[in-house]
Parts: sequence; structure tokens; C-alpha cells
Amino acid sequence: MVPKRLKKYLWVGGTWVGIVMICLSAIPVKKHTAAAVRSPYDLAYSPDGKTLAVSDRTAGRVVLMEPTSGKVVREIPLEGEPTGLVWSSDGQSLYVSEHHAAAVVEIHCAKGNVARRLGVGARPIGLALAPKKGLLLAANWGIHSVSVVSLADGRERARIPTPREPFAIAVTPDESRAVVTNLLPAMSATDPEVAAEVSLIDLEKLAVSATVPLPVGSANVREVALSSDGRWAYLVHTLGHFNLPTTQLDRGWINTNALSVLDLSNSQLYATVLLDQVTQGAADPWGVAVSKDGETLWITLAGVHQLAKIHLKNLHRLLAGEKILSDEAEKGGAAVWAKVRQDGRNRDLLAYDLAALYSAGLIERIYLNAKGPRGLDLAPDGGQMAVAAYYEGAIVFADAKTGRPLRSVALEPAREPDLARRGEIAFHDASYCFEHWLSCATCHPEGRVDGLNWDLLNDGIGNPKNTKSLLLSAETPPSMSLGVRATMEVATVAGFRFIQFHEPEPETAEATQAYIRSLKPEKSPYLLPNGKLSKLAEQGKKIFESPKTGCTVCHAGPLFTDLKMYDVGTADGMDKGKAFDTPTLIELWRTAPYLHT
Repeated sequence: MVPKRLKKYLWVGGTWVGIVMICLSAIPVKKHTAAAVRSPYDLAYSPDGKTLAVSDRTAGRVVLMEPTSGKVVREIPLEGEPTGLVWSSDGQSLYVSEHHAAAVVEIHCAKGNVARRLGVGARPIGLALAPKKGLLLAANWGIHSVSVVSLADGRERARIPTPREPFAIAVTPDESRAVVTNLLPAMSATDPEVAAEVSLIDLEKLAVSATVPLPVGSANVREVALSSDGRWAYLVHTLGHFNLPTTQLDRGWINTNALSVLDLSNSQLYATVLLDQVTQGAADPWGVAVSKDGETLWITLAGVHQLAKIHLKNLHRLLAGEKILSDEAEKGGAAVWAKVRQDGRNRDLLAYDLAALYSAGLIERIYLNAKGPRGLDLAPDGGQMAVAAYYEGAIVFADAKTGRPLRSVALEPAREPDLARRGEIAFHDASYCFEHWLSCATCHPEGRVDGLNWDLLNDGIGNPKNTKSLLLSAETPPSMSLGVRATMEVATVAGFRFIQFHEPEPETAEATQAYIRSLKPEKSPYLLPNGKLSKLAEQGKKIFESPKTGCTVCHAGPLFTDLKMYDVGTADGMDKGKAFDTPTLIELWRTAPYLHT
């Protein structure tokens, strides 16, 4: 590992303070081979429906498929990890974000080659087009911004700041605005209103016109879809109840999974409804698509390997206060809808009612028999839909009316995954969890952090701590802020046992530990394009290594930690006076907020 240093910012006591931090640039852009594991991440039908484009993230290629037969027509290798993709309106070009390669590639589909590479931020992920304006928008996940690129000359016209880790983008039909989801909260975890937000971008001014906060505890905000008239935005996310001790899981005590509806006419959150049942979680919702007739909303539930069908038209009628349910239903499990009908402000109650959608017959859940469904898209003719089954290495085609799976097409013949890949699958699989409320990845997306404080029971009740990244946890014992778990291996088993209320089989624990060991530091997006430190970061390096500051006394060596415990005076409440584990500073650029809370 080769350490790199730079200046970053730290949230301390309610103010932003410039502080020298250490990051690590440890891995180059991956070189993919034909033997790489196949992981379809996102997909999109061409405008004429004759081609299905699939981004295969771990294999580093774009797959062009004939959806009727399932035949792979062409595979196009890329330099980075393909994630989001979008077709041009004429279907001649396909734009694909290259995560880790600071580019969006334009693929000429007839020729099957990369026509040009458009420079954007270091880690583009979600994409959208405003074709009448000739603009491409890319969510720069790593540097918290959206790049706006002119398709005419390929130049970046603007880079618009967003709160934190922008993930997906949707452009309104009139191309006046773009809706951007931000994966994680961008505030102090001690803020009682901590939540992720949605950014609304004015495409005339190329600036954020409004920021819409989601309900308290919202995180992991994934994909977004818009109604055909551009008034409504639909997005999915988790809803963590971080203000409660983790003493139980049932009835969504720790975590629920939600659909939020934004009213773009007034730039406000309209309602949040839960996708879970009273005794069955809908862990880790991911992809979203609206049927052309506006009758149905489809959602992939990545953690439970399901597809959710939302009866959208009736949902809107109930949210507007119409009476479409019987008196008997409104006095029973659907009582919340009677309250909404009496006063629209009672829509806030829906974010905590596990029976609302089910009691009103507004949701159906369909098992896909394929692990890790993520992106999905509806065919232009409305006959079928395609779902990217990430951990199956396959595309699932389903009936677009019923959601019934029709067939599964593997990107290559199935082969036995290695130990780390099996662990990655278990890490993202909520079926291990009691009632399927969450997976390991719910609190540790990509093995890192969710930006929230949690009151775990391993060090007492009433002293919440910030979620720690699992990166290098095997090399930096002990685990947990107070060092209550001797090793990562012990902590992994304890996580299954006391967070998911599940006793893992030895092979499951071993595989999950192998996955955690396999996590590698990602190159800092704050380095210069040539991989070197900026002048400011060079100054920071001198300050960090200076005997006057003494930073390297505790944060030394290749891991930037001395693996010792100290009371540095930053703890309060029940933890005041206790010694805390010295954390590694590697990859610190992505693990805000800082300190133990």
C-alpha cells in the first residue's frame, strides 16, 4: 500500500474546521479479464426496445442483449467499472458512467465501439440526459457533485455541489429540473434531524434550486423515477431508528424500508410510506420504474431478492384524501388512511405505519429467485421488464403487468463463487436477519458507513456511536470504538448474532470475514489527475508529520494507527473518561462524520 496525504474537512462541534487528514491511494483502475465475476448492475432498453444494455460492474464491460431471445449481441470492455447508463433519444448512442475512471463513455452502438470519453468527476455513478438542451448529467459520488456536460463539444459546463454521495438522477420531461438522490446524510450524526436529502437542480441556472430533507434517519437513498407529467418523484431508501437501542428487530424497531414521494410543484416531501410488512422487512430497496400509464410503480428489494409492485394510482388517491376504502377497512388495519382523509398533515404518520400499504391493497411482493436485484427497466411496449440480478450474474425478465418472472438469462455459465464472493453475497443478504429487516450492508454500504449513530448493546445502553468502516478492520484490532470485540472475526459473528438476531453457520461467518478482508482502500478523489498531492495537500503533509503537531505519534505506519487505546477528551455522556481505539485514517475522505459520535 502506498499512502497519500491530503487536506480534508472535519465536522467538529457544529462548525467546519480545516484539518489535515490522511487518505490512501492503494489500487489502480482494475484490469478486467474474461474470467471476471459477472455482476449486472444497471440496465436500460433502447428507445425501440430492440436492445437491452447492461452494465456489468465487476467484469468491466457493457453487454448489449437482444431482449426477446436473451442473446448477447456484443460486449464492450471499458477502463473503469460501468455503473449507470442511459440511451440517447435516437437510440444511436449509449452513455455509461465509468466508476473510478472519471469519465462517461459514449458508445456508438451500431459499430460497438467507444466513440468518445467525457471527463467528469472521479467516481461517476448515476446518469441522465436532457436531450433538448444537449446536456448529460453525471452524479459524482466520490466528490459530492453533479457534472453537467455539453454533448455538442463534450466539455463540462458546470460542476454543481450536492450534500453527500449523489447516486441517481432523473430529469423532468420539460427539462427544467433534475432530481438527484444523495445516498447518505451530510450532517453531524448527533443532530436529532439527521437524514439524507434530495437535491433539485435548475437546468437553466445550472444550480441547486432546493434541497428536500427526507424523514429523520433516512439513508441509502438509491434510485429515483418521475411521473410522466413531471410533478412527482419516487425514490427509495432505508429509514433507521437510530434513537432507539438495538434491543429487538420485530416491527421495524431498528430499521424500516421506505418509498418517498416528492411533490415537485412545490419542491417538498409529499409522503413517505413503508414497503415492509408488520412481520416481514423489505430490506434494501434499490431500483425504481414507473409504468407508462402511471398505474404501477416497480421497486427492486435487493436485500430480500424481491420485486415490489405498488398500485400507484390508488396510492395517490388515498394520499389526496379520497375515500376508496370501506368503513370496515378504515376502522381496522387501514385506520391511518382515515386520518389522512381527515387532515392531509397526517400523511406524516405513514412513515411509521407498517400496515398502510398492505391494508389498502396497494403493494404486492414477488420473489425473483435471483440474488441481489438492483437496476430495472420497462420495455417501451410495456410488455415486459428486465431486472439486473447482481449476485446471480443474470438478467431476469418479468411480466410488466404482474411482475411474474418469465425467464432468467445468465451473462455466462454459472460457476462456483470463491469464498470472498460468497461472503459478499451473505453481507448483502437480509434473509439471514430475523424477519428480514436489514442486511450487513444496510449500515455498512460497500462495507463502509451510513453516517448515523447507533446505540449498540455491546458497550451499554445510552451511549450511541458512529458506524465505523469495516475497511482494514482485520488488520487494526480491536474492533468497535471502545475495543469491546477483540478481532474483526469476533465482531462479525457478534454482528449476525446481536444485530440480525441470527446464529450464523460457521461457513457463512467464514465467508463474510473473507469478504471484509477483501475490501481494498479506494484511491482518493481529491488527488490530482496525475495521482499526486496538490500544493495544499503537500502543506498538509508537512503539518501532519511535524513534531509540533504530533499527529504521527498515534497515527503512524502504513495503517496510520498505533493500535492503542487513548482517552483524548472528545467523549461525553456515559463514555466520558473512557479510552477509545485509535482508528486508521486510511480512506478518511469517505467516512464522515468524524470522532466517535
